[in-house]
Amino acid sequence: MKVTINAAMTLDGKIATAAGDSAISSKDDLKRVHRLRTTSDAVMVGISTVLADDPMLTARLARGRNPARIVVDSRGRIPSESRLLRTARETRTMVAVTERAAKEAVGRIEESGAEVIVAGKESVDLRALFSALEKKGIRKILVEGGGELNWSVLRLGLADRLIVTVAPRIAGGRLAPTLVEGDGFDQISKGIRLKLAKAERKKTGELVLHYIPGKIHSTF
Repeated sequence: MKVTINAAMTLDGKIATAAGDSAISSKDDLKRVHRLRTTSDAVMVGISTVLADDPMLTARLARGRNPARIVVDSRGRIPSESRLLRTARETRTMVAVTERAAKEAVGRIEESGAEVIVAGKESVDLRALFSALEKKGIRKILVEGGGELNWSVLRLGLADRLIVTVAPRIAGGRLAPTLVEGDGFDQISKGIRLKLAKAERKKTGELVLHYIPGKIHSTF
């Protein structure tokens, strides 16, 4: 399985403002992301992204097929009125939950036409989820998560590539979400090393940086 994390951030590392505005990428960069989606079997986000942005996760700005959509949602909180569930019968949609998700929530999601994958007890076990997805024919995943999902994928060593668009803006805000959150490392030396594989400078002033994650130096 090949896993790519794609994200856009401001120069100070914010992926959204404290008020929730995440419109960071230029139209040109959005087209790049949509082209990337057409080459992926599925695009994955966390429930926080769904609740904040109500995304469609289609490839409407590029020519090609739409990927399947995957939501990491431990308790099955995805709203029935979300655009993902409302279009689940048109575009393959999967929701990954845990054993603590209520039966009513699971039933409601399945009624929309989405598939439910149970992986983990308290929080979604990403290794188990990725294994289940591979068995379903999903071999190329594009992760467009928030900081928590990005952290989990990187921490577990599941990412093969990290693509970050750096926009020439400063957002500020101590409560604004960042590219990678989670518990983090106590020491910089223990952090995940990255190898820069490619750098693109756009006319918009954006930098698109392609990294290959290395091994982490602490155990979990």
